[in-house]
Amino acid sequence: MSAPTYDDRDGFIWMDGALVPWREAKVHVLTHALHYASAVFEGQRAYGGHAFKLSEHSQRLIESGRMLGFEIPYKVAEIDAAILATMDANKMADCYIRPIAWRGSEQMGVSAQQTKIHLAVATWQWPAYFSLA
Repeated sequence: MSAPTYDDRDGFIWMDGALVPWREAKVHVLTHALHYASAVFEGQRAYGGHAFKLSEHSQRLIESGRMLGFEIPYKVAEIDAAILATMDANKMADCYIRPIAWRGSEQMGVSAQQTKIHLAVATWQWPAYFSLA
């Protein structure tokens, strides 16, 4: 039996300040991030309900956005809260966490400095890559 695809799951994704049903978390095909790779993300894990190095990952996400020339419109504490809210909404204590920020679809072109910066957080079950043995 195969796992469900990532666009067809139960649960919630935190997107631009609100938890939305998983299947309704959509981005347009002409979003700047898709065409110009103007997105940044973190890959995190949670164990026993605690996100590993939570604030450090959120700070690094913000710094990554700055390196691409955009300001993520949330502070570290707000990103941390979004991550914890997403874990809670999905009833996940041990999971993978994927916060991602990207330029929206208001403009197309290399610069596109007037695009909205979006932020989303998804969590899902993902087994460890390596055996503990």
